[in-house]
Amino acid sequence: MEIEIHAVDFAASVCQTRLPFRFGIVTLTEAPVLLARVRARVEGREVEGWSGDLCVPKWFEKDPRKSARDDVASLFRSARRAATAYTGSIGTPFSIWHVADRRCVEGNLASGTRLVDGFGVALVERAMIDATCRGVDRSFRDALSEDVFGFEPGLLLPQTEGLRGRDIIATPGPESVLLRHTVGGLDPLRLADVKAEDIREDGHPIALEEDIRRFGLRAFKLKASGEPEADADRLCEIAQVVDECGVVAPVYTLDANESFKNTAGIHDLLDRLEAREEGRRILAGLTYLEQPLPRIKTLDPSTEADIRALSGRVDLLIDEADDCIDAFDRALNIGYRGVSVKNCKGVFRALTNRALCIVRGDGTFQTSEDLTNLPMLPLQQDLTTLAALGLTHSERNGHHFFPGLDVIPPQEAEVALAAHPDLYERRGDRIVLRIEAGSLSLACQDSIGFGYDAPVDWAARQDLAVIEAGGWGERSR
Repeated sequence: MEIEIHAVDFAASVCQTRLPFRFGIVTLTEAPVLLARVRARVEGREVEGWSGDLCVPKWFEKDPRKSARDDVASLFRSARRAATAYTGSIGTPFSIWHVADRRCVEGNLASGTRLVDGFGVALVERAMIDATCRGVDRSFRDALSEDVFGFEPGLLLPQTEGLRGRDIIATPGPESVLLRHTVGGLDPLRLADVKAEDIREDGHPIALEEDIRRFGLRAFKLKASGEPEADADRLCEIAQVVDECGVVAPVYTLDANESFKNTAGIHDLLDRLEAREEGRRILAGLTYLEQPLPRIKTLDPSTEADIRALSGRVDLLIDEADDCIDAFDRALNIGYRGVSVKNCKGVFRALTNRALCIVRGDGTFQTSEDLTNLPMLPLQQDLTTLAALGLTHSERNGHHFFPGLDVIPPQEAEVALAAHPDLYERRGDRIVLRIEAGSLSLACQDSIGFGYDAPVDWAARQDLAVIEAGGWGERSR
């Protein structure tokens, strides 16, 4: 099935966090949510499709010399460049994406960083997928199963030749996903740790123990800073809080965000955890360690011996190093076991990595990680992707660090609540994410379109030039 793309437009709004979010080398306090709109013709119908992403600084690139505004400006430029690559294209959605990806990411990089240049390609890709699904009145799941997109992973990785969407989609689709709650580097763990300046009158938890008791949390994504002694102390304290809250068999994942210079520091951290009772509880529930080394070192074949030695202690996952089509394949060849799924890196790429896991059949895996997917487009499209891949738990942090559906226009929030009462709920005078028994509903995967079939209030957002001229970003460091 072919789609003809007439135009790609962008709009944005700036969102403030309710609590500062510390990860890697940044403390996030505000950032723009960028929306894309694709106007196209599908099966003789004029249709529109949408997508969105929070423009998170210091993840796509981690240059300490650049400000948060500099980072976001690079992401805006990436989106505009991708729009040029997609506009006027005619073909299957997969073939159009493939050409855009080769032009913007596999070809000459505009920014010098693949994740930055791939951001725009992936943002428009999702809007194109949404338009395609709306044009044929299909959900993403059904469109993938029926080969509407023309998806051919063998064109990207030859070893997956012959597989199609129907061969890789999880059947039956999961009805819910276990929420893996992010514990940020600055998050208070107990009520007694909450400082006066951190108190919010929004009725939403602040301390980890509050989140566990309110939402029935059982899975947690923990952050490592690259300082083994400090990391071990923090992790052991988290384990103690989780135990005090009565969580049975907690699931842990650990994210280093490229913070360790070499594997020796990671061995040091693991040794420190093994030496303490609370640390052993962390290790007993630890599923994998995510992106331990800087991306520039991750796929270096000279690190293979070190990576294989470390992987004997814990499964290793790439995230920031997953910046091109064959990155996961190369990582597997030197001892890594998994790769993250994030829509900001591309849907067709995630599907191709799923095909690679199936072909290998050796326990290699995908995981669902969060780039602060806010309601409703970024969140619901990400949930729809992970549902198609059959992933059983997913990192989520937007519900904790941002004020619910306050991040979208009020009328749109009401529409989202009416359309998806399984996913959102009214709490006091606010609409927030609905978390039950530590899980989220995945009913949005059945929506016509890519996870969301209600109207998008495009006029309520601002032009990118207005955002660029604004004074946001000074508080994020």
